[in-house]
Amino acid sequence: GLLIGLVTGTVLAVIAEAVFKIGSGQENPGGWGLTVPARTGSSFSIPDLSLVGAVGFDFRKDGAITVVMLVFSLLFMNFFDAMGTFTGLSREAGLADSKGNFPRLKSALVVEGVGAIAGGFTSSSSNTVFIESGSGIGEGARTGLANIVTGLLFLAAMFLTPLAEIVPTEVAAAALVVVGAMMMTQIKAVDMSRFDVALPVFLTVTVMPFSYSIANGIGAGFVSWVIIRALSGKSREIHWLLWIVAAGFVLYFARGPLETLLLS
Repeated sequence: GLLIGLVTGTVLAVIAEAVFKIGSGQENPGGWGLTVPARTGSSFSIPDLSLVGAVGFDFRKDGAITVVMLVFSLLFMNFFDAMGTFTGLSREAGLADSKGNFPRLKSALVVEGVGAIAGGFTSSSSNTVFIESGSGIGEGARTGLANIVTGLLFLAAMFLTPLAEIVPTEVAAAALVVVGAMMMTQIKAVDMSRFDVALPVFLTVTVMPFSYSIANGIGAGFVSWVIIRALSGKSREIHWLLWIVAAGFVLYFARGPLETLLLS
């Protein structure tokens, strides 16, 4: 499956680098993107934990408005990234209920929030749910045991960073393309014959990859859906919560100009 493809692709990349000396993309325009598939030195390393606990805001330097906008942006992005990922993965795994909703969503969001806080405390990326979990689902993962195994492997990878860095992004990206193709099968449940549905779905699907953000895609879908429904004379059919979410996304998208305006 995907694991075999990753291993095979990495081995081929290592051979190609050893034979043709392709090198880094910084040195060679046609080189490898982020990591060069070649091992130098030891395969083991001690993780650098010097940034653990290095958190905090300097309100005097950054300003309260900047900090508030930053926290709002991170919260909005993290929450809707998680919601979109939860929904997509649960449907792909066949775990969604009859209405297509993620089961025990409250518990999942609590874990998501704790993970995000823990990630920030360690000065690392947010420990949020990742769409890459779709690769595990594609291999048959359906229970929390898969997450435990993944966590243990990540823990081991902390001490095997030089070895893990051999896997080039070009190989990992190929696996994610396969995962994306599998998840696109969920679009068959959408009634694309209706323009008021098709346009928000189209914007959601296209904005995500082009902006490198699930939250941006969901935001584009929310805002466009509310606008289309309102202009179609169906504003009374829009739930009040959707108005609030759409307005929040408008603020989220306009946070850059707003910060400039408020700080000027």
